Amino acid sequence: MKNLKILSLFLIVSVFFSAMAPSASALSDPATYSESIMLLEPDSGSVLFSKDENVRAYPASTTKIMTVLLAIEAIEDGRASLTDMVTASASMNYDLVADGSSAGILVGETMSLQDLLYCAMLSSGNDACNVIAEYIGGTIDNFITMMNDRAQELGCVGTHFANTHGLPDENHYTTAYDLVQITLEAMTHSQFMDICDTVTYEVPATNMSGARTLSNSNGLINENSTMYPGYKYEYAHGIKTGHTNDAGYCLVSTAEKDGVQLVCIVLGGVVINTDVGLQYSNFVDSVALYEWGFNNFSFQDILTPEDSIGTAAVSMGSDGDDSVPLNPQNTVTAFLPNDTQADSLQYDITLYDPDETGALRAPISSGDVLGEVTVSIDGVNYGTVNIVAGSSVGLSKLVFIRTALGDFFGMTWVKIVAAILIVLLVLYIISVVTYRRRRRRYIRYMRAKQAAERREREAAQRSQPQDPVTPQQVSRDYFEEFFKH
Repeated sequence: MKNLKILSLFLIVSVFFSAMAPSASALSDPATYSESIMLLEPDSGSVLFSKDENVRAYPASTTKIMTVLLAIEAIEDGRASLTDMVTASASMNYDLVADGSSAGILVGETMSLQDLLYCAMLSSGNDACNVIAEYIGGTIDNFITMMNDRAQELGCVGTHFANTHGLPDENHYTTAYDLVQITLEAMTHSQFMDICDTVTYEVPATNMSGARTLSNSNGLINENSTMYPGYKYEYAHGIKTGHTNDAGYCLVSTAEKDGVQLVCIVLGGVVINTDVGLQYSNFVDSVALYEWGFNNFSFQDILTPEDSIGTAAVSMGSDGDDSVPLNPQNTVTAFLPNDTQADSLQYDITLYDPDETGALRAPISSGDVLGEVTVSIDGVNYGTVNIVAGSSVGLSKLVFIRTALGDFFGMTWVKIVAAILIVLLVLYIISVVTYRRRRRRYIRYMRAKQAAERREREAAQRSQPQDPVTPQQVSRDYFEEFFKH
């Protein structure tokens, strides 16, 4: 169907922010200390808070989210298995530094791919990442290419990976926004979430080492974290810490409370001095943002089928019905600040197949889909649903016939045919008039001829000598006189 947006001809229910209420919410942003931050609700994609989210930053060990994601995808695609036994080659030490985080894997040591994944995520083992990369990608360099290709597929425009683990490199960077895209994809894989949400994990003895217990470095879920104790947050689940001198303190996490899940990305964290002593801002900011989000945001029905969103003009309605009420067909739910004002909603209505005046045509039945409405707040769209008729409008047969005739005779081809018929009629009338004039003249001529013949006969009968008037002469005289006029 032809869609036409009704702007001025129709009622578009559109309430703009007044000078007294410049935004949809009066909620103040929380104080934060880290350089780049994003807090969002993943199901709706609603961003609750952001700070320099598109600025390039070093990701440190949050890089390992992409490394493990590619391994999980290879397992799901059947290119690898969690039970595959993988032997660390000498390439394991490629681009590593002595003081980097490690799972203590030795060259020649063999362990399962599953154990390697836990070593990468819980112990943040740089060595484990290189072993995984070589096994999945054939070579570490090829795996890094896979990382960059996957980042592009996920829409990351500010990201480039130069290694599998996150050690500083001027060509190894991302943004908080891009890291959100990578994290949201990783979170769709249950195996990934099982690994990153594990507090401790037992790696069985290998051919070169005894059993080892891994402890998650993420203080949000591990109150006994040796690196970041004291930040346990009861609603948190995963995901990955990171730190280098160049990157600062980084944290990617998620938390769920009362059925609401939030995701928080923090890059460029610093050490801050608080009332309880020195604290890491990546954890302080994350917990503060979660509390702020859970306490001040909720899912709200901003449009329901019971809501009236105006009326639309109707042509050819019976009993004087010239409009129909409009209602949403379904509910639009959005994750919004709790103090969002109803008058901050903006409805943009599009009606299907209006006539040239912008009116819908009767008959219309209650519940008929008439168009669609998009709900937005402060320029952000929160959903589009069908518009249905709130009541029925019957068809006026008299108006319909009159309109149909008007439409018919308004067609171009009908006008052309009518014009041709009129021209032919005029030509016919002219020809009839011309014929009748000539016929009358001919009759007069014949009468004159007959009169001349009669006079001739009478003259002959009187035997009076005189020049005879021949019929030919009468005819010639008559035509000379006829054509003079």
